[in-house]
Amino acid sequence: MTKFKKTALWTMILALVLKLSGLVRESIIVKEFGPSAEMAGYSIAFSFITVVIAMIATGFNNVFLPIYIKRKHEGIDLTDQNANGLLNRIIVIFVIISIVGWYGSPWFVPLIFPRMSAAAEPIAVHITQIFFMFMVFIALSALLDSYLQSRRIFVPSQIAKLLATLLAALFAVFFSDAWGIYAVAYGFVTGTVLGVLLQTLYLEKSDYQWKPELTIEPDFRKAFMILLIPSLLNSAVGQVNVLVNKSFASGTFDEAVTYLNNASMVTSIPNAIYATTLVTIFFTLMSEQTADEKAFKDTFFKGMEISLVILLPVAVGLALVGDAAISFIFEGEKFTAKHTDQTYMALLWYAPTIVFQGMQLILSKSMYARGKTSVVFRISVTTIFLNLMLNWMLVDKFGYLSLAFSASMVSIYFFILSMLVVYKDLGLAELRRFFHMCWRVLIPTMIMGFIVWEAKMILPMEDWYSLFQLAILALIGVVVYVVSLRWIYPIGFNRLVGFMRKRK
Repeated sequence: MTKFKKTALWTMILALVLKLSGLVRESIIVKEFGPSAEMAGYSIAFSFITVVIAMIATGFNNVFLPIYIKRKHEGIDLTDQNANGLLNRIIVIFVIISIVGWYGSPWFVPLIFPRMSAAAEPIAVHITQIFFMFMVFIALSALLDSYLQSRRIFVPSQIAKLLATLLAALFAVFFSDAWGIYAVAYGFVTGTVLGVLLQTLYLEKSDYQWKPELTIEPDFRKAFMILLIPSLLNSAVGQVNVLVNKSFASGTFDEAVTYLNNASMVTSIPNAIYATTLVTIFFTLMSEQTADEKAFKDTFFKGMEISLVILLPVAVGLALVGDAAISFIFEGEKFTAKHTDQTYMALLWYAPTIVFQGMQLILSKSMYARGKTSVVFRISVTTIFLNLMLNWMLVDKFGYLSLAFSASMVSIYFFILSMLVVYKDLGLAELRRFFHMCWRVLIPTMIMGFIVWEAKMILPMEDWYSLFQLAILALIGVVVYVVSLRWIYPIGFNRLVGFMRKRK
C-alpha cells in the first residue's frame, strides 16, 4: 500500500469520525437545551467562527497551495522564507482581529442579527466574545492545515478538528450544569488549542523550518495577493449566505434556527467528508497537473464522476430516510417528535445541496488550480444577492422552510454558472463526456430510490426504533445501488473501486 493511499484511507476514516463526533456534539446540545433561545444564541455566535474557518481553510488554501507547490517544484522557493513571513503576518493580523472582535461584539452581533429575540441576544454576544478571544488559534489551525497539506500530510489536521469537536461534546456533558450553553464554547476553544499544538509538532517533523520573520519576496507577495483577496471573499460567500439565512430565521421564531441548523448539518455531512478527503486529494493532483492538459482533464473528470456517483444516491437516500436519521440523532429529552418533523421538512428542501455543492467543489478547485480565483469570486458573489432576494421575497409568506429552499436554489445557480465557465475552457468533448456519465449514474439512483420508497411503505416500520429503520433502509439502498451501478455503468463502478484501492 502506497503512502498516499494510506494517507487517503486514514483521512477518510478520520473525516467520518469527525462528522459523527459533530453529530454527537449537536445531539447532546439539542437534547440538553432543546430548540430554544440558548441554542439560537449559540448557533448565531458559531456562525462567525465558520466564516473565519472557511476564509482561511478554503480561501487561503486555494491560493497558497498551487503557488507554493509550483515554486517548490521549480526550485524557486526552497527556504520557506515566504511561507514563514506569510504565516507570521497572518498571526499578527488575527491578534488585532481578536481584540477588535472582543470589544466590538456587543455592537456588530445585534447589527447583523437585528431580528433575534431579546433572550437570544446576550447569549449570542457573550459566546461570540469567547470565540474572538481565541481567534488566533482558530485561524492558526486552518493555516497549519494548508502547510501540512502542501507536504501531503493530511491526518494531523483531521485529528485537530476532531479534538475541537470531541471536547465541545465532553464539556457539554460534564459542565453544562455549571456553565450552561457556554460549556460548548469552552470545550471547542480548548480542543482547538490542543489541535494547534499537534499540527505544529507534525509540521516541525517535516522539512519545514519556522523562523520569526515577516519578510516576503516581492514576486511571491504580488502573485499571492492578486489571487488572495478574491479567493478569501469567494470562500466567505457560502458562510455569508448562512449568516443571511440565520438572520432571517432568527426573525421568525427561536426554534426555527435550531430546525434549520440541524437539517443543514445532517445534509452537510456527505460534503464535509467528501471535501476533507477526496476533494483535497483531487485539488492537490490538479494543482500538480496544470502543465499537463490531458492529465488535468482526466483528473477533473474523475473528480466530477466520483462526486456524482457518491453524492447523488446519498441525497436521494437521505431524503427518503432523513426522518429516521433526525429522530435517531436528535430526538430525546427536550427535542420531541414534533421537532423531528419540523427539522425533516427543512432537510427535504436542503437535500439538493448535497449534489450541487459537492460537484461545485470540484468545479471551483479546478479553477483555483489554474489561478482563476477572480472568476470564481465574480460568480459566487452574485449568490449573496440572489439569496437575499429569495429570502426577502419568500420568508414572510412561507416561513422558515423557504430559507432551505433558497439555499438549494442558490447552489443550483452557482453550479450552472461554474459549469459554463469550466467547460468553455475544457471543450465540448469533455462536456459530452460529462453528460454521458450523468444519465448512467441517474438510472441506478432512480432504481434505488424507488425500491427504498416501496420498502418504506410496505414494511411496518412505524413502531420500530429509528436506528433499526435507518439501518434496514440504508442497507437496502446500498445493495440495490451498487448492483444497479455495476450493471448499468460498469466503467464508472470499476473506476471508483480502482481509485479507492490504488490511487497513488
